[in-house]
Amino acid sequence: MTYKVVTYDAGRGARAGIIVDERVFDVAEATGRQEDASVLGLLADWPSAKARLAKLAGTPSSTGMDFKTVRLFAPIPNPGAIFCAGANYADHVVEMAKAQNMAPEPDPHSLGLKSWHFIKTIGCVAGPDEVVELPRRSSKVDWEAELAAIIGRTAKDVPVERALDYVAGYTIANDLSARDFTRRAQVPDLSPFKFDWVAHKCFDKSCPLGPWMIPAEDIGDPQALAITLRVNGVVKQNSNTNVMIFSVAEQVSNLSEKLTLQPGDVILTGTPAGVGTPRGEFLKAGDDVRITIERIGELANRMA
Repeated sequence: MTYKVVTYDAGRGARAGIIVDERVFDVAEATGRQEDASVLGLLADWPSAKARLAKLAGTPSSTGMDFKTVRLFAPIPNPGAIFCAGANYADHVVEMAKAQNMAPEPDPHSLGLKSWHFIKTIGCVAGPDEVVELPRRSSKVDWEAELAAIIGRTAKDVPVERALDYVAGYTIANDLSARDFTRRAQVPDLSPFKFDWVAHKCFDKSCPLGPWMIPAEDIGDPQALAITLRVNGVVKQNSNTNVMIFSVAEQVSNLSEKLTLQPGDVILTGTPAGVGTPRGEFLKAGDDVRITIERIGELANRMA
């Protein structure tokens, strides 16, 4: 029996739950294990926890709540770290180079390069259907639909061929970006201090996540998923994860060479072509943004 892992509002705080047949079940209440009360707790013991969840999902029960009546938070409201891949879809690299009147860079594999990432903070996390207040200092907030991989085992120096074994599951992310704060004004273009990644990427609620985590086993190949973003019903991004430059496995492996990945860390794996910057289109108050990824579902947020 398949299931979705969620963090939901239980009326007494956020709790870990699973959705089976469109009903939400409280995991800790069902297993009798207090450590199962949060998704981070489940991920800390993921190899064993997923067996408990599979057993729970396969046990018929008339209890639980209609998930449509339950408020969902981000599946991991407080991830240990959020790593975000930069320039990782070939179609996106081409469109951004064109927007800047530059020649597209060669495939980084041909230069012996590995994937590179920046970091978002925990304060960036927003949940499904949550209203995101656009930062008043920015007039150029852009959208970026992304597949997010959630780490379920401590990973250090992991080879590419085993890297996906360390992924517990996948969710949807929107890497909102304040494009007018990418570069620091009055700092020379060639200065190593020109770029301001905090102002660009880390404003409050700039990383909507959700609506749930789908176990990795139910996704199968993460490099074969359709990904689409709509703003007010109009398709802006429409691509496939097979256009990634560095695969999910390569990203997990490359990151694990630099640092130790921990259960509950989240990796945003890059965005495809169709962002607003090349067309001069940016988000405004009232906009409805919806991202769908094949086999996962839909993440919706309204801008304010």
